[in-house]
Amino acid sequence: MIARFGSLNKCFSHGMSPDDDTVIPAMIFFTGQLTAGKSKPGHLVALPEKGSACKRMNLFLRWMVRKDRVDPGGWKNVPLSKLVIPLDTHMHKISLKLGLTAEKQANMNTALEITSCFKQLVPDDPVKYDFVLTRLGIRDDMDIKLICP
Repeated sequence: MIARFGSLNKCFSHGMSPDDDTVIPAMIFFTGQLTAGKSKPGHLVALPEKGSACKRMNLFLRWMVRKDRVDPGGWKNVPLSKLVIPLDTHMHKISLKLGLTAEKQANMNTALEITSCFKQLVPDDPVKYDFVLTRLGIRDDMDIKLICP
C-alpha cells in the first residue's frame, strides 16, 4: 500500500469521494487494498461491506482525523463530518440507555444510526462525544445508572 500510494493516508483518501456521506466507501477501498495479495489477514481486518461495525478502524480514523487533547490528528484531508462512531459494547450499551438506538446488534447499521443522532447535535463532528461516553461503560468508578436511570 505504501509502495503504491505513498502512505496509508493517501491510500485511504484515494477511496474517498466528495459525494460520500461517510468514510465507509473509503474504508471499503482501504480494506480491499489491505487484504489484496497472497496472504489474507482473515478475521484480523473487519470488512465494512459485510456489516461489521469496524470499531478498530473507526477508532483509528477518529484518532487520525480529529485533533484535540485526546486525538492526535494528522490526516487533514478526511472531513470530521464523515466519521462513524467507533461502536463497541460500551458505546452500544450507553446508546441503548440514551435512546439513540433500539438495535440489539452492534453492527455497521447500528453505528450509522448512532452517528446520525450525534450528527443532529454536532453535524461537523459526530464522533466528538465518543471518548467521554465510552468511559462511562469502561471505568469502574462511574455509574451509568446515575446518568441514565
